[in-house]
This record gives sequence, structure tokens and C-alpha cells, in this order.
Amino acid sequence: MIKFFDYLQNRLNKESINKNKFWDGYEDFKIGVILKQARLESGLTQEEIAKKLNTTKSVISRIENHAEDIKISTLEKFLNALNKEIHISITNKKTA
Repeated sequence: MIKFFDYLQNRLNKESINKNKFWDGYEDFKIGVILKQARLESGLTQEEIAKKLNTTKSVISRIENHAEDIKISTLEKFLNALNKEIHISITNKKTA
């Protein structure tokens, strides 16, 4: 299993990244990592999930690596193909 925060911290420490700019895209990146992890846990390749969704491997790659404008309906289709569900919650921000 990918330990997301370990990966994230390692990437931020090793690469020459503007950390503020990185955090601007954090949520998009996080969704892609979650979807990729769900696919890997299901034992499917990008080609196999693409076939189930009647699309191409490049579309699956784009979803996993550039999920900035992904629709909830697309998330549902992706996860349904993996026999998984999506749960969305809205919570109050933590105050300092």
C-alpha cells in the first residue's frame, strides 16, 4: 500500500518544488493517488480498467495523474468498475 504522506514528504524534500505551488494542486493530486491505489488494490492494470470503462489506457493515466477536473460521475464509474464506492463528506475547517 502506498503511504501517501510518506510519499508526499519524500517528494517535497527531494525535489526542487515551490512548496506553496505544490499545495495549490494537492487535492487534485491526492484524488489521483487514491484512485490509483484503489485500482492497484483491485489487482487491475490501467488497460483492464480502461476496457471495463470502454475507454483507453491514456484516459485512465490522465485520471490518475491529472485529476484536476474530474467529475463525480467519472469517479463513480471508475470506482464501480473496481467494485468500490465513493463517499464524500463536508466538514468544518480546523481552526488554529
